[in-house]
Amino acid sequence: MLTIGQLAAYAGVTVRAVRHYHQVGLLPEPARDASGYRTYDAAAVVRLIRIRTLAEAGVPLARVQDLLDADAGTFAAATAEIDRRLRADIRRLQEHRRRIAQLAAGDSLALPGEVVDYLDRLRGLGAPQALVEGERDAWILMAARWPEEMPEMMADKVAQLSDPDTVRLYALLGRMAEGQDDEELLRETADLLVAMFERADARGVLDQQSERLADDGFVALLDSFADAHPVVERLRALLAESGWSGWTLVERR
Repeated sequence: MLTIGQLAAYAGVTVRAVRHYHQVGLLPEPARDASGYRTYDAAAVVRLIRIRTLAEAGVPLARVQDLLDADAGTFAAATAEIDRRLRADIRRLQEHRRRIAQLAAGDSLALPGEVVDYLDRLRGLGAPQALVEGERDAWILMAARWPEEMPEMMADKVAQLSDPDTVRLYALLGRMAEGQDDEELLRETADLLVAMFERADARGVLDQQSERLADDGFVALLDSFADAHPVVERLRALLAESGWSGWTLVERR
């Protein structure tokens, strides 16, 4: 006859586990002998090993009792069900791993490949990380709101990067993002924006943008990214002096 410590050692579990199985009713607790000790026989070792094996296979303890007492057919059906559940858990965990990998990838999180490529091009122009991150966050919102339009929008944005004025604009905005905000820089940026707005308006581009972004609440949400920066407020005041309003969606006043 075995003590509880010997029983645990033979079955490859801890004494604490044996006591827990007693508490939940999986392993019958023997009566004390004349000396006041509980002793276990070989049948207890076999049952405990079966409990341990089922638990290690991922069977919930609430199901272990049913499986211990099940006939062959019931046991096979129950283990098949548990296997299906475990495979579903594996798929769920694999999806979690994929999402964690996306978190480590930075820009690729919540963004389609076209936007990631565009952000890489911005970096290639020398845009500082603060400016790229601002664009990234805005495009996360855009991609969530209009996912089907992202390829066309990104094609337009990439094409704009071949325009010298666009490259110059990003250079000026990049200087501001890095902390420069003197009046001369602000006016140079505002003048460039006004010139770009005039050309875009003449080509009907602003009307197209107005139709595409026909959601005032969403436009205000996008504007809030820029409005959080005090330099933008000063830039918008200069643009207003030239007859232009808005930021995400620009309109002639």
